[in-house]
Amino acid sequence: MDRMTELVEKLNNYNYNYYVLDNPIISDKEWDKLYDELLKLEKETGIILENSPSQKVGGEVLSKFNKVTHKVQLYSLEKVNDYKDLEKWVSDIKSKVKNASFSLDYKYDGLTVVLTYKNGILTSAATRGNGQVGEEILAQVKTIRTVPLTIDYKGEVIIQGECIMKLSELEKYNKKADEPLKNARNAAAGALRNLDPKVTKSRNLDVIGYNVCYIEGKEFKTQMEMQEFLIKNKFYVVNNFAIQTEFKNIEDVFKNIDVNRKNLDFLIDGAVLKLNNVDKRDEIGYTIKFPKWAIAFKFEAEETSTTLLDIIWTVGRTGKITPGAVLEPVELCGATITRATLNNYEDILRKKVMLNSRVFLRRSNEVIPEILGLAEKYENSKKVEKIEYCPSCNSKLVDIGPNLFCLNTYNCPEQIKERIIHYASRDAMNIDGISDKTIDLFYEKLNLRSVADLYDLTYDDLFNLEGFKNKKTENMLKAIENSKNVSLAKFIYAIGILNVGKKTALDLSKKFKNLNNLINASMEDLINIKDVGEIVANSIIDYFKNEKNIDLINLILQKGVKIIDSEEVEIKDNFFKDKKVVLTGSLINYKRDKLSEILQNLGAEVVSSVSKNTDLVIVGSDAGSKLDKATKLGIKIMNEEELIKTLDNCLE
Repeated sequence: MDRMTELVEKLNNYNYNYYVLDNPIISDKEWDKLYDELLKLEKETGIILENSPSQKVGGEVLSKFNKVTHKVQLYSLEKVNDYKDLEKWVSDIKSKVKNASFSLDYKYDGLTVVLTYKNGILTSAATRGNGQVGEEILAQVKTIRTVPLTIDYKGEVIIQGECIMKLSELEKYNKKADEPLKNARNAAAGALRNLDPKVTKSRNLDVIGYNVCYIEGKEFKTQMEMQEFLIKNKFYVVNNFAIQTEFKNIEDVFKNIDVNRKNLDFLIDGAVLKLNNVDKRDEIGYTIKFPKWAIAFKFEAEETSTTLLDIIWTVGRTGKITPGAVLEPVELCGATITRATLNNYEDILRKKVMLNSRVFLRRSNEVIPEILGLAEKYENSKKVEKIEYCPSCNSKLVDIGPNLFCLNTYNCPEQIKERIIHYASRDAMNIDGISDKTIDLFYEKLNLRSVADLYDLTYDDLFNLEGFKNKKTENMLKAIENSKNVSLAKFIYAIGILNVGKKTALDLSKKFKNLNNLINASMEDLINIKDVGEIVANSIIDYFKNEKNIDLINLILQKGVKIIDSEEVEIKDNFFKDKKVVLTGSLINYKRDKLSEILQNLGAEVVSSVSKNTDLVIVGSDAGSKLDKATKLGIKIMNEEELIKTLDNCLE
């Protein structure tokens, strides 16, 4: 036991110097020799010490994530992106706190983790979740090399940190991976939320400690003392922490961080400023979402430039033609970018982009890259020509507004395939297992030409296709059969009427009760529905005027599809009845669509934006501007815990 204790202490010290301090003091060969000796002793004795490095290998695959209620509320941070706003915030704090100083740190772009230690031993690790309830990820976190399994402090302590994958580790991983990871943030989040700890281990993640959420038997006077506590207990902290008192110095530090962030080995998307005086924080207080004594300064979205190599035109289910940019590969926000979207030909002209020209590119918050405009043109740069014929069926295109359309609706291969994919989607007929690749196969090998043809597919048809075996074939046929009973709202959405989305489809089903009534609806009937204007009403009337559309609907019904008509259901009085409700942020216990359906069944109207007419805003984690606006307007805000209790009462 003495030798095992000695080996564990030595190996952990070597790891700390190597991974945290970036100062190796022993060769890999020497480390391996000591580690092998430890493993041999652990096997012989059957004893593994709590802080043994062998515990970082990864255990058995978990069956599910358990929920963890945080001991303390985890707040988000108020965000600004203008130095004038930041200066005002600093002035406000200084007017309330005499001799105020401020701590400066990076705003790490990873996944928040919460580590709990009792009697010096790591006993729990969890995701942030909604700030009140997260997911237990102890098995995953134990595999991370920079998370100490034991610390010197013996009282209960809760540490907040950011799990990241260093860019150098991402590059190394992708060189060997069968399926390369797209970016460092998603790589870290995906690894932590993987039920197999060995996957977490394979990513070589790090956790950067930056906050002590709770500590038993000790008080900190400043954020600097917290930082010193983290260092003393051998947490991984990045050498960027600073204390400043004057705004000019704060601005200079932040601007320096912004300029140099491209040289960091991990992603950041801003910097964090906190009142250093911990004992004064309660006086400053909190909002429902964030502490008033801390703020995040968000840097501008990262931009770069690259060469526009080509434009590829694609046709969607409505016949709209969309240009897509093919780019010379460029690294941006931790990802290799090769494609970007452009709205239409007018967008190309407006941005003055040319083939073989250099264009400005922006990728913000992990969304599809956006071409901002022309950076530089060259001798071989040339104008992007407006196409005249459909790239799928070669039909003559027509201009409708700013967009090009192919009107060969029923014979254009890509339109046909896109309509089938839309019809089968989860929010429509919910035919599980249908993908772009599947529809390509059905189109090419089985001559599938309309959504009605799905209901003619047989076991032999599917079983003989590439990639289809007995189970997949049976599952597909079962999913198609299950789709035959469908609500009116889902069917309206599934048939793909131009400008009719899920909400409009639901409104139409409530108004007209059955499909026949909708087919025969007048313009006056339609525009009397809230949020249905002339454009949408004309789309609906034009759709049902087309005999081919009516023939298709009749054919679908002949194949056995039964539409469940909407009925007038008396809704009992409950908390949500007649309220306008906005959902924002990520919820742990509910998918957005399912929650919307539950609320609508209780008589609520779920709307997309916050206004003075909104009655309630339900917030999950990472709620953004909608929460801010609701707070300013004094609208009632409900978190997930309150939501669950209220729904339980309503559904009794």
